[in-house]
Amino acid sequence: METTVNTTELVEYITDSLYARTTNDNLTLTQTMMPDMNGNTTDVPPTNTSFPDPPTFPMSYQVITTVLVLVICSIGIVGNIMVVLVVTRIKSMRSPTNCYLVSLAVADLIVLVTAGIPNIPDSFYYESAWMYGHSGCLIITYLQYLGINTSSMSILAFTVERYIAICHPLYAQTMCTVSRAKKIIAGVWVLTLAYDSMWFFLMGTETIVYGNGAEVLQCGYNLERSRYLTVYFLDLSLFYLLPLIVAAVLYVRIGRVLYSEDIAEAGNIEIANKGQTHVKHMQARRINSRKQVVKMLACVVVLFAVLWMPYRVLVVCNSFIDPPNYDKWVVLFCRLPIYINSACNPVLYNAMSVKFRRAFSKLAKCTSKRDDLNSMNFQSSIRAVTRSNRV
Repeated sequence: METTVNTTELVEYITDSLYARTTNDNLTLTQTMMPDMNGNTTDVPPTNTSFPDPPTFPMSYQVITTVLVLVICSIGIVGNIMVVLVVTRIKSMRSPTNCYLVSLAVADLIVLVTAGIPNIPDSFYYESAWMYGHSGCLIITYLQYLGINTSSMSILAFTVERYIAICHPLYAQTMCTVSRAKKIIAGVWVLTLAYDSMWFFLMGTETIVYGNGAEVLQCGYNLERSRYLTVYFLDLSLFYLLPLIVAAVLYVRIGRVLYSEDIAEAGNIEIANKGQTHVKHMQARRINSRKQVVKMLACVVVLFAVLWMPYRVLVVCNSFIDPPNYDKWVVLFCRLPIYINSACNPVLYNAMSVKFRRAFSKLAKCTSKRDDLNSMNFQSSIRAVTRSNRV
């Protein structure tokens, strides 16, 4: 659909567009909506006669976006790939909890690739413009929500798993297994794949023709604002508030069990004097290991809550204020914590888990040895070819 309008029509179009698109995360994570015309942005040149030229981002925005997004996404992509590799390749790392962390890592990779990386080329294009066509609008938006929602469900899943393992150890023998974890993860992905499919029907594109003849494609929502509020609050409740509330309740209960007198007394079971010290030591190591895992996972939940809060607050505010705040700098610095959240988990595992730290080191050494072996084989092949040529 093409639209050519004058300045008055432009103001009306932008006002209606901003109003209609103030919904759940109703900025797609890779774009900023058209800046408003009330003085919040100076990038759109004033004109009294025709539709202005397509606004572009200032160089300062391009540089800051490129540097920050590139650094964050590079760390996150490498780190999450390493999480997947260490759990799938190193047998000792294949625990139920780590299976959920693999699911979280894959979801974070989707967020970084579909929501983070596109910010870099977008910053060198027109503001509010969409570079990836109609199909890209639907697919990328779908993948963004898929990654976001699956990550929150993975966090909820490993929280419940730890609660059962620590607070209900008798049930843990049958419920907290690798095979069951894989089935739950498959269920989580099927659920989110189905739930997020609605975005194929809620999104659409529109072509705007500017006064200089430039055609700019925009990716946005098809329906009016009021129709998206239900979707917004459902998404907010299911994939942000619910996981945090459940996690808060369960981690309090886990904490009580770990630090209760019952656990302390469990290490003082009366046995033969010959093996008493050794058994107490093993019991203490087991308890400390469980505490370490719980602390690490609790930090993952806290970071999820804190780093997602700026963007969630922005969306809530924009759902009720008129005109909404779509300043590009505000939007950028509300989105960056989302990318940091998807990138920081592997760093956290390395810092807080001895097992992950050793596994990362082992993977790096194996990769280095394989590279050295390939290099030696290549050099041997070169020497063999050289000798044959001489003969």
